[in-house]
Order: sequence, then structure tokens, then C-alpha cells
Amino acid sequence: MGPTILIALYIACEIIANITANKPVSFFGFVAPGGVLIYALTFTLIDLLHERLGKVGARRVVYAAFAANLLFALYTSLIIALPSPSYFSNQEAFASVVGSTPRIVAASLTAYIISSMIDIEVFAFWKARVRTSAWARVLVSNAVSTAVDSTVFVGIAFWGLMPLGSLILGQYLMKMAVTVVSVPLIYASRSAGMVRSQEESSVEELHT
Repeated sequence: MGPTILIALYIACEIIANITANKPVSFFGFVAPGGVLIYALTFTLIDLLHERLGKVGARRVVYAAFAANLLFALYTSLIIALPSPSYFSNQEAFASVVGSTPRIVAASLTAYIISSMIDIEVFAFWKARVRTSAWARVLVSNAVSTAVDSTVFVGIAFWGLMPLGSLILGQYLMKMAVTVVSVPLIYASRSAGMVRSQEESSVEELHT
């Protein structure tokens, strides 16, 4: 799986997570925003991009996704604010699906940029100093970054409104469950990359 596809999947998952976050879901007594499952996948995807593009390249992808999220939030706010024709009767439903309060948007963007940068740093540190397989690096970096993401997001979004401890724990456990399930993606991406490299080498040999 090439970097272009991984980048597209990464940014798509970020946007989808924002759209689906407005519906809460419940698993085994824990409650979290609906976007938590696909959002958790982004931490594995950015680690795969880190492997392909390096630390600087991974940061650039995070900045691009941050800009896409910000654009999404601003544009949906604009569309919600613009007047609708008289025959359109779904304004409230539309706003409830794609609209979020400024506090939720601020919490999401802040948690995203902080946790993503930490994920990149932890992954780079682990890769440089500890000899482990790719899946171990992903699990370690995700264990740290998802904890930070859950704490920052819930803390900003729901401080003074809901009990924070159970919300943070529920989000963290769900994200780590997705991380474990997504481990095969690491090997699928690597295998696809090896196949592509072999094909490119064959093409080069034909032209020499």
C-alpha cells in the first residue's frame, strides 16, 4: 500500500470521525462518540506513514489533516448559518449531524494535534533506540498517544458537564481495541510495499 493511498485513508478517516462523532455509542457499558472507532485507526495509519515518509513527512501529513478538519468545521458552520429556501425543512437535522459546538470543535482539534505529534515522537524514539518489530512500535506509540488524545478531548469538551473518568477510560479502551485489531494492516501495507518495489525493480531492469 503506497504512501498516497495511506495519506488518503488517513485524512478520510479523520473527516469521517468528525462527521460521526455526534452520535454516542455504547460498548460493554462504556460510552464514546461514534467516531472513536475509525479515529483510533488514524494512529496506526500515521505510524505506517512514519515508516514510509519519515518523521518530517509524517508531521506534514498531520498538518494537512489538521487543515482539512479545520476547513470542514468552518465550511459546515458557514453552510448551517446561510439561509435556506422555504421548501427545505431539514435544517435542524442537518445541523445536528454536521454541526458541533465550538467547544467540541476546539477539543477535537486540540486533542488531535497534540496526540498526533506525541505519537510521532514516541514512534521515532522507539524506532531509533529499541529493536522491535513494527507492530510493537505501533502498540507502544498508540498506547501513549491515545491516552493523551482521550484525556485532552474529554477534558476540554466535557469539563464541568459530565464525569470525566469513565468517559476517558471508555474512549481509551475502545481506541486500543481498534489498534490491536488493526495490527494486520501493518503487514498488509508492508507486503504491498514489497510487491510494488519488486515491480518497480523489474521495470527498471527492462529499461536498462
